[in-house]
Amino acid sequence: MSDDSTRPIVIKRKKVVAGGAHGGAWKIAYADFVTAMMAFFLLMWLLGSTAKGDLSGIAEFFQNPVKVAMQGGSGSGDASSILQGGGQDLTRQAGQVKRGDVESRKSTSFSKEAKLEFQRKEQTKLETLKADIEKLIEKSPQLAQFKKQLLLDITSEGLRIQIVDEQNRPMFDSSSADLKPYTRELLRQIGAALNAVQNRISLAGHTDAARFVGGSQGFSNWELSTNRANASRRELVAGGMDDNKVIRVVGLASTVLFDKNDPLNPVNRRISIVVLNQRTEQAILQEEGPEAEVDNEAELPVGLKLPGSGATSG
Repeated sequence: MSDDSTRPIVIKRKKVVAGGAHGGAWKIAYADFVTAMMAFFLLMWLLGSTAKGDLSGIAEFFQNPVKVAMQGGSGSGDASSILQGGGQDLTRQAGQVKRGDVESRKSTSFSKEAKLEFQRKEQTKLETLKADIEKLIEKSPQLAQFKKQLLLDITSEGLRIQIVDEQNRPMFDSSSADLKPYTRELLRQIGAALNAVQNRISLAGHTDAARFVGGSQGFSNWELSTNRANASRRELVAGGMDDNKVIRVVGLASTVLFDKNDPLNPVNRRISIVVLNQRTEQAILQEEGPEAEVDNEAELPVGLKLPGSGATSG
């Protein structure tokens, strides 16, 4: 028997190949996972950006695909969130056009034409009312003397009727909202004439720049102009005008001067009655406010001059 110490030592080394034939399998699995996640998030984004009606159409398609394919509707190429496709006219670049779309465009164009026609008729009515009031003043001996104090013009708001003061013929008692007898008669005649149109009315009271003297503490040209505007409203109603026609009564004090060059000119003390057109009326009702009143001399009728100046208070 041989000695174990002389026996040769054999070392076996096993060659390890990294991965072998299956080393890239995880990459394919990872790529499939990333693709699936991208598709999932894309689906979520599409569902989130799709209108409710389109979602109902998609659901209906999967529930009954034959019905949607035969009858059409949402989900069968009629989505509102993307460009519509299909249609019988293949030359069109706007996509699918249904009969309802054509009728909608026609109705829109008709509504614009109808709106313009209404505005033309409304303008004609206001011009006719202006001529009727002017004839009324001319025919009445009692009112003819106020011709220079009665200013009528068509503005962007409608027909504006302004009754202004003169040095020797004021509309109100000094520093008061009490109307003179001839002013009452004039306003009542105008009130009866205003019922010839259905348009609503806006009234504004104006004073000159002279500070209000007397009265209770805190009373100023603001309160005075407001009271005068409301007193004029009562006389218009007393003359036969429907009270529901009045949509606004305001006092503007001396903020909108008729004669900016002479803030104390009696012409600045006036009552402004505006027969509103529909556009201005809607703006007031929607609290958007009408366009600012233009008050310079350039807006006066041709040949009309400002009455004489004076410094009588209020």
